[in-house]
Amino acid sequence: MIVTARSPMRTRLGHRTLSAAIVEQVRSDILDGTYPAGKQLRQDALAASFQVSRIPVREALFQLEAEGLVLIEPHKGAVVSAFSLEEIDDVFDLRGLLEPRLLAQSAPLLSAADLAEVSALDAEFTAAISRQDVAQWGHLNARFHLALYRHARQPRTLAIVTALLQTSDRFTRLQMNRAPALTRAESEHRRLLRLCRDGNVAQACNFLIAHIERVRRDLHTLVKRTARTEPALPTLRTTPTVRAARDVVVALPKPKPDPKLKLKLKLKPDPEPEPRPRPPNKPREHRL
Repeated sequence: MIVTARSPMRTRLGHRTLSAAIVEQVRSDILDGTYPAGKQLRQDALAASFQVSRIPVREALFQLEAEGLVLIEPHKGAVVSAFSLEEIDDVFDLRGLLEPRLLAQSAPLLSAADLAEVSALDAEFTAAISRQDVAQWGHLNARFHLALYRHARQPRTLAIVTALLQTSDRFTRLQMNRAPALTRAESEHRRLLRLCRDGNVAQACNFLIAHIERVRRDLHTLVKRTARTEPALPTLRTTPTVRAARDVVVALPKPKPDPKLKLKLKLKPDPEPEPRPRPPNKPREHRL
């Protein structure tokens, strides 16, 4: 059967991709600051803006909630989520645990062509920084990291890391809005690439852990500074993407130990929940 441009099958396919198109556009608007943290995203307004029904809009908002960009609150609807220290720690604990594993497997298998591609991505990243193309920073950062992990034979781990890097897009843009962070990101990417090219896998993995940890510390500083100057906004304690990743990490196959490779990995323990204060006891009334 030949499907023409006016075929009902093509029309149905178009409807199925509406929510994906809405996700892409709203995600972009959140990441570039068009929709700031705390902004309410009304389904009827979005449906009118995209000239669609509310069904694909609702599906898109559920997907954005899974990515940690939106918080769906009862009786209020979807709200652009703010950053929280718990969410940052969740994402970066997992990145520090999983990404060195992938690099340890992939780095020895990177060919000259692979390294040339990574170098080209690094050049694109530097060019995007030079022209202040904020929209590309997180995207190119993720592509750079994933290109280094391409030969790791752990598809489930790679899928989790891909989702974590997508979640990190907002963090990357926030952290790199400071000149020192931009300069450091460029130099650290170059050093990581050089270590892989020279075959220093152990050093590359330990440097990657330090690189991820430095970004985490920067984000902690920025979030605490923002919290002192701005009113509290709705935050996601743990995104569905990160929560699902944490649930399956324990089931991941452990790589065979390499005596030549010793990774210095220190994970911060999850903070204990603060106890809720108990309401004061009301005095009993005595009736005569």
